[in-house]
Amino acid sequence: MSQRFKGMALCALAMVTVGSTVVASKVIAAGLPPFTATALRFALALPVFLVLLRLTRTPWPWPGRRDLALLVCQAGLGSVGYTVLLILGVRWAPAASAGVVAGTLPAVAALVAVIALRERPGRYLVGSIVLATTGVLAISWPGVGMVGGSSSPAALAGNLLVLGAVVCEAMFILLNKRLRVPVRPLALSTLMTAFGLLLSLVPALFERAWEHPLPAEALAGVAYYALVPTVLGFVLWFAGSARLDGAEAALFTALLPVSALVLAALWLGESISLAQIGGAACVLGAVGLASLDGRPTRASKGVKGPGGAVGL
Repeated sequence: MSQRFKGMALCALAMVTVGSTVVASKVIAAGLPPFTATALRFALALPVFLVLLRLTRTPWPWPGRRDLALLVCQAGLGSVGYTVLLILGVRWAPAASAGVVAGTLPAVAALVAVIALRERPGRYLVGSIVLATTGVLAISWPGVGMVGGSSSPAALAGNLLVLGAVVCEAMFILLNKRLRVPVRPLALSTLMTAFGLLLSLVPALFERAWEHPLPAEALAGVAYYALVPTVLGFVLWFAGSARLDGAEAALFTALLPVSALVLAALWLGESISLAQIGGAACVLGAVGLASLDGRPTRASKGVKGPGGAVGL
């Protein structure tokens, strides 16, 4: 088996685990408050990342004050903000629709970079943003005939919350480019997990989740989120992307909405509408165009294992 094929398989598996976070969040949202679930996720993932740091002999970073402040902001946005908004969003939006919205990350990350850095977007990037927007509108616009009331005001609010999670992740990517001293991926994920735990603990205490029964399914969902997409997804993504160039690895982010659609149907029994399939197709096209533009190539390595779903 060639190294390139191994890389493709590993990146594909990583993106399947990332797509499953949307479905896992749906299960979690039914039984746990968002900050409590977020704190539990990081509490479970942090020891594993610390062990990985030790086993790989990855040095612990010692950032300066400016980089430390940026890292805390990254954790607040890409770790806590992403997870909390995703859990809140899937309370009202179907998991399949939320997966389509989450899949717009490469286009949204590029758009945020254009706005913040005042870069001139290329034609591929403009096309990517248009397609991603079309995909989101296809699943959210009232009256498109979606099943299960997924174009209802509540579902629209849920999709907007998921889009907010994507914007948080895009801001994480932008802030990562501002670090004066780059941090190795495993050390960065460990830092984000540690800071994410600290930032989510206090809000979690105010939720007082221990005063109510904690459903086993929701707790299992948190454990799955912490260990499979967060830790295993990180390992798979970086093992795969190391064997591919940036553009090839970026293309595999297109599997996120597809895996979310399939898992929502198989795991949650959701009915998949033509609007959701059309929205996913638009998002797939957006990811392809974004990879051709070249800008999201840098972002793609920070998407998942890289991003809110994996390690951050």
